[in-house]
Amino acid sequence: MPTLVLLRHGQSQWNLENRFTGWVDVDLSTQGEAEAVAAGHALRDAGIVPDVVHTSLQRRAIRTAELVLRELGVAPDVRRSWRLNERHYGALQGLDKKETVAKHGEEQVKIWRRSYATPPPPMSDEEWAMQRADATYRAVADADLPHSESLADVVARMMPYWERDIASDLAAGKVVLVVAHGNSLRALVKHLEGFSDEAILDVNIPTGVPLRYHLDDGLRPREAVDLKERYLGDPDAIRAATDAVARQTGD
Repeated sequence: MPTLVLLRHGQSQWNLENRFTGWVDVDLSTQGEAEAVAAGHALRDAGIVPDVVHTSLQRRAIRTAELVLRELGVAPDVRRSWRLNERHYGALQGLDKKETVAKHGEEQVKIWRRSYATPPPPMSDEEWAMQRADATYRAVADADLPHSESLADVVARMMPYWERDIASDLAAGKVVLVVAHGNSLRALVKHLEGFSDEAILDVNIPTGVPLRYHLDDGLRPREAVDLKERYLGDPDAIRAATDAVARQTGD
């Protein structure tokens, strides 16, 4: 029975400062480090030891994975891909969320944040050129390097990695941990749960809380339960963390 665990990185410094983050490579806050350690404890208490870990190329996910594995005392194979990066927030990256609402209006920001197929305004060509020059993304084709992304765009760029890398590990019987971001994990949850384009808009994934799936041979969830029942940890704390994400004006 394949086991898959999805883990959103711990709180980042820009989560704390309430900024749109996207592809900006921000590190964990002190609270985020504590959340990563707690996630390691939750996995240990559940008897889950990953055989392989997949992360994005962003340090907040990489650092979270490192802290989890340190708590577990294991050193599995770790693989990284830009396809697991957070959604690219384009011209919104770095902006204070409340100030953005004050400037553009709550309804417009809600569309940018929560519509399935409408991306935020794109970054400028100059900003994109700086992103292009980042050695982290030297292997990414120009056509794949975004100026901005909707959630639909994240699903499209994430699915090839799921099919080629993560699914093959699960099919081989490995316990797989994916440490990524709110939107790249929402894309995975959409696929696993079969959520519609509308239903996924109401899904909020808290930082630092493992989301466990027991999968069948077709890599579909064995249990048809409410998503919140898949989280590892105290239900009241998880509910509070999920509600806190829902109250934000951006990811």
